[in-house]
Amino acid sequence: MTQTNSLDNIRIVLVNTSHPGNIGAVARAMKNMCLSQLYLVAPRKFPHDEATWRAASATDILENAVVCETLDEAIADCQLVVGTSARERTVPWPLLDPRHCMQEAYREARGGHKIALMFGREDRGLTNEELQRCNLHVHIPSNPEYSSLNLGMAVQVMAYELRMLQVSGELDANAMAEWDQPVANAEALERYLVHLEETLYDINFLRPQAPKKLMLRLRRLYQRTRLDEMEVNILRGILTSTQYWVRKARGEALPQKGDGAESDESL
Repeated sequence: MTQTNSLDNIRIVLVNTSHPGNIGAVARAMKNMCLSQLYLVAPRKFPHDEATWRAASATDILENAVVCETLDEAIADCQLVVGTSARERTVPWPLLDPRHCMQEAYREARGGHKIALMFGREDRGLTNEELQRCNLHVHIPSNPEYSSLNLGMAVQVMAYELRMLQVSGELDANAMAEWDQPVANAEALERYLVHLEETLYDINFLRPQAPKKLMLRLRRLYQRTRLDEMEVNILRGILTSTQYWVRKARGEALPQKGDGAESDESL
């Protein structure tokens, strides 16, 4: 895979952008740094003349932008999802500065993984639920007395770090490049987490009256672990078997066999 093609594996995902001019500014920042994949999740106004005007000579980025109704659609096939965040959280997530975060992103993109860099709304960024879909969070260490960056500027910072990695060629190999199974994408991991929560209810480990932060911490664990496709299948097979015997003992409707399960021969 060439270096140029590596950047084609990296998509900029803008969530619920309010001002069309900001979409145009992002397109211009992307083209400056050789990025081309723009995904828009439920933009307020797009297409729009102001977006075209602000994009200047980067209108091809806008013309090829993928517009999605939901975040799930935008990141479903991505193996690494990065969310921009400016807020501290009670349950911290792996947090990197742009330089180190883009090193991780570019290393995996060079190995063929699809990467999503998510940017939130102009007034309040990404929600907690959206940030929980991410493997990594990235924070731009701007002036604490004047920390506000507009959307185009934030994208430009990330895009510049990626471009520098591309032109320098100085980066260690991806540790998972020779892995025996593909890394699970966001859609597969989300299906597993839904299945896990359902099973934890079945065995009364997760109580609806007092769930606390159990699923949030488990989500963080699995987002950090980077499961491959076979590992997700094995874990879902364990969950399916657990549900089967628990529900059979209770005389309840049994789960469908084969949902995520693998036979011993395939492992």
